[in-house]
Amino acid sequence: MAYENPEGVMIGLEIHIQLNKLKSKMFCGCSTAYHDAEPNTHTCPVCLGLPGALPVLNKEVVRAAIKVGLALKGEIAEETQFHRKNYFYPDLPRGFQITQYDYPIVSNGKVVIEGEDGEHEVKIWRAHMEDDPGRLVHIGSIAKSKGVMINYNRSGIPLIETVTAPDMRSPKEARRFLDKFRNILEYLGVFDGNLEGAMRMDANVSIRGGTRVEIKNISSHKGVEKALLYEIMRQKNVLRRGGEITQETRHFDEARGVTLSMRTKEEAEDYRYFREPDLVSIHVSHLIPEIKATLPELPDAKRARFLEEYGITDMHAKALTSSILLADFYEGVCKKGAEPKTAATWIADVLLGELNYRNLVLASYDGVSLGCINDKEPELGNSFKADDMVELITLFTEGKISDKAAVEVLRTKLDSEEEKTPLQLVKEKGLFKAEAELVVKAVSEAIAENEIAVQDYLGGAEKSLNFLVGQVMKKTKGTADAKTARELLVKELKS
Repeated sequence: MAYENPEGVMIGLEIHIQLNKLKSKMFCGCSTAYHDAEPNTHTCPVCLGLPGALPVLNKEVVRAAIKVGLALKGEIAEETQFHRKNYFYPDLPRGFQITQYDYPIVSNGKVVIEGEDGEHEVKIWRAHMEDDPGRLVHIGSIAKSKGVMINYNRSGIPLIETVTAPDMRSPKEARRFLDKFRNILEYLGVFDGNLEGAMRMDANVSIRGGTRVEIKNISSHKGVEKALLYEIMRQKNVLRRGGEITQETRHFDEARGVTLSMRTKEEAEDYRYFREPDLVSIHVSHLIPEIKATLPELPDAKRARFLEEYGITDMHAKALTSSILLADFYEGVCKKGAEPKTAATWIADVLLGELNYRNLVLASYDGVSLGCINDKEPELGNSFKADDMVELITLFTEGKISDKAAVEVLRTKLDSEEEKTPLQLVKEKGLFKAEAELVVKAVSEAIAENEIAVQDYLGGAEKSLNFLVGQVMKKTKGTADAKTARELLVKELKS
């Protein structure tokens, strides 16, 4: 059945991606490693827009843009050029941005996402190169700011702006697109999404084919989803009262969860685009075969290979390929001898769940260890090595520890700074599975001490059996195998 969209929601995104893994800025030699630097220390006459300072194009930016375009299955322009986009804002020292207008380097791409009714294709209209403005730091919220400070360290950082068609039909689809898009970029190695300002989004939304509204400069995928949910509701309420939607630019106030009007929406002519006279046209066709040959295995291809090579479920394949670091960690565990399906379950379901619960992200994978960092406090945290995962899975599959004990060991590893192996922790905590005699004894005691639960179960209340299993686990301090305990309880109760 085709997905029904009775509200006629149409969503398009404009995504600004910092090519922050490149060493220098777009038109000068200043370092891109500005995030921990003092304000206005990574600057020069070029990125400050001083009179007489001329831009020199960083060729690695062009190569990265081609790489992104190929990964998006887009068309790469044989010849492209830069334009000046004129507007006056305090964080734009030149009074114009160097960008691309009618000759973008990439056009007609696509990204396939999991839509509301199965796989759904989102068209990429264009992706073009431009340099980043500086950063305005408001004193207080943007709505009630008492002043503004300017940091020009970001000025001149290379960007790729990607513009989608309005092919997304719900805020959830928009968030899924952003997740997939970020995933592709991280596989390409041109982008570190954990850095501040690395990915900023503008969302365009209309309903029932009406006037579109732009929500500007959203910094997170969750923020895009929330902003769109609010804006769709606002537009529906306006139309319900007989009003008209105004084409405008709005700001999303994350603290209040609302969008606020900033200004009427500019059109292209308002920016007075004209060719950048200080940069010549670029011919890139000779670079395409070489760059195409160096493209890494991308998420969709890796997912298909995991399904075929390891025989895991599609759900696990999607989860494991959602991060290049997680995918590499999984393959490292498999190469060290873990059974692929079991490894997929423990990494995709258990490890990833524990990382998400702790608000941790994967920091690095060097073929041996997995580092974890908190995305709000980017310092290297506790590690969980591939060898640790293999040892943990082996202890479990050999029946030496229960799944509950294995989870406890995993959590201890993530929460502790001590470098102890899973086997050491199992011995230290006494987590080896209980001997059969101990489990049988615990079953007998659970039945004898919980007459009401026994009678409820015998009367048909299946849930009471879960309670009795829990009592057995409690008596054995979690060392009994829950499945075995259940089987013994059923056998004893029916005898």
